[in-house]
Amino acid sequence: MNGHEWAKRQLSQKGIAFESLDNGFQSCSNPEKLQQVCDELGPTQIDRMFRKWLDRLPLPLSAKDREAGYDYKLSIWQMEVSLTQIFDRPVRGREFFEEVIRDNIDLGRPDRVQLIFKRRIIKTTPGQFRTRVIQDGVNPSLHIEYKQFDLKQYFKEGRGLRTEGTFRNLKDFNINLGLSNLPYAQQVGRNINRRLLEVERVSHNCGLSADSIQRVVQPTVTEDGQKAPGLKFGHPRVMALFLALTMFQHLINGFHNSDLRRQVAALLGVDLAASGNETTGLPPPLRAALKQVDAEFEALIAQAVPLKKAS
Repeated sequence: MNGHEWAKRQLSQKGIAFESLDNGFQSCSNPEKLQQVCDELGPTQIDRMFRKWLDRLPLPLSAKDREAGYDYKLSIWQMEVSLTQIFDRPVRGREFFEEVIRDNIDLGRPDRVQLIFKRRIIKTTPGQFRTRVIQDGVNPSLHIEYKQFDLKQYFKEGRGLRTEGTFRNLKDFNINLGLSNLPYAQQVGRNINRRLLEVERVSHNCGLSADSIQRVVQPTVTEDGQKAPGLKFGHPRVMALFLALTMFQHLINGFHNSDLRRQVAALLGVDLAASGNETTGLPPPLRAALKQVDAEFEALIAQAVPLKKAS
């Protein structure tokens, strides 16, 4: 049974407008109602649809057999739980997914798999524990395996990030195959999808986005009308200046221009006299921010000294 198609029919009956993707939704006029409809799909709805077809399909058991107590019972042999996140700027979404593939190529290793599946991996745990990136002839996709469970990510139809987990054997997670266990298996699958996204978010936050770099390298105008020149991100002198500033962030007494010049000269590998006045390389807003930080440090020290004497 295709849950997405079932949800689309429910929305159509309720008169709720939506845009569909292949096995997914691109947009919906009532997202809260859409989520509610998706949550309503459970064992009762699936069994009702199954019973409707029992009287229409040629099956070994007749109506008399079922009246005598012989009947069919549904089991879950394969189940897919998916999450589709639509980007308002698809180009940025594609850039993000390419970075996700590059930064998370090691997620299939045993020590990393445990972060996603919350399962202890020991020597006797079956599985290959690998990360596969499939890209030949198809849209690139990231695959992570745990036992017979396949966790896959890809950029769907150039619009959204699709995260989907496929159960091929519920017993890998100590879940019986009966249809009544569908809600619990669904929750397990959703948690796996969300944990994968959390791990990727942590790794992705370590880098600068394209928008962040653009704000740094392009000239800007502050809210009070002050113009700030762009910084040539990647230029040796600019990078040395940024690195030197981070080296002084732990000093509560601040730092002097001579300290900054000495560190920048060492990073650039030039004589101190040739390094120039490094504070002139800072845009006015950054120079003002540094002065404000120095003033705040001095205020904190002034407050700390009386406290120290009182103790």
